[in-house]
Amino acid sequence: MNLFGQGRHLLSVLQFDRPTLAGLFQLADAVSPIARREAVCTVLDGAMLGSLFFEPSTRTRLSFESAFLRLGGEVTTTTGFTFSSMAKGESIADTARVVSGYSDVLVVRHPDTGSVAEFAAASTVPVVNAGDGAGEHPSQALLDVYTMEKELAARGGGVDGCRIAILGDLRFGRTAHSLVKLLSLYDSLSFSFFAPPGLELPKSVADYATGRGHSVHFHDTVVEAVQGVDVVYATRVQRERMPEDLAQANAAGDLLNKAILAQADNLDVVIMHPLPRDSRCDSFDLSTDVDDLPGLSIFKQTDNGLIVRMAIFLTALGVSTEAVRLTTKQRPWRATLRD
Repeated sequence: MNLFGQGRHLLSVLQFDRPTLAGLFQLADAVSPIARREAVCTVLDGAMLGSLFFEPSTRTRLSFESAFLRLGGEVTTTTGFTFSSMAKGESIADTARVVSGYSDVLVVRHPDTGSVAEFAAASTVPVVNAGDGAGEHPSQALLDVYTMEKELAARGGGVDGCRIAILGDLRFGRTAHSLVKLLSLYDSLSFSFFAPPGLELPKSVADYATGRGHSVHFHDTVVEAVQGVDVVYATRVQRERMPEDLAQANAAGDLLNKAILAQADNLDVVIMHPLPRDSRCDSFDLSTDVDDLPGLSIFKQTDNGLIVRMAIFLTALGVSTEAVRLTTKQRPWRATLRD
């Protein structure tokens, strides 16, 4: 699979090696003042994003669209099948060819694994995979690893050699699949996995990590999985992707809460979650009682998602850091507010 770069689709985390990943993260660092609204940029003035979400989304859709707008571009969007011509029987290929004629880049989310690759095959412009069923979610993995780098660096460490626990729905959770594969670019990692019965990590994903020299451990309890780790990554049970009987069998209590972390003697661990988090009682997800812990990073992930997705657009469209610099200026009203 071709490395991600100018004019290329972003369909999988397998399109990255360490230098490509480092380059994307350096570009993300460069645009972070624009993402924080400290400056305004017009580098994508006249460019059009086609935002196609055939599956529910809040953070991912708004993050991609906000990223493009912050770079000075424009956005056209459609959500759900009801309001698209697919409801009339139009094929993925026809939809992709038509919409790519209106756009400079497409972002696509679709409930069927492999469907975004079908869009890409028929598109005349770069396509970014915003999630395809239980397949991959590459931009989520990118923002997750970017956040890990920042959080571990703040503690004097790094991703190489760290210990990471990944919990929850590891079978249907595409974020976990992409994250493990992308993290496998680093050196000497130790993965600890916990999943309820029936939601275990696919063997192919575990084999991918071990094949690249990382250690993989499966645990029967969350306490065992999070003991001694540097980062814990919790995931929501993807009930919309599984049979009802399986969904109901995994719908009790908390997946991770403060008491569990205290029992594991790891209350200061970096805590991550791809969101949305199901905060309802007995949702078997990350409890809100961890929100006051020092390592909570779930909202840093969402902030970093905007930065990383800006870098994705700039890379796909071949826009240099220098071009961004030349089209960026300070926001006078922010200066006025500070005064």
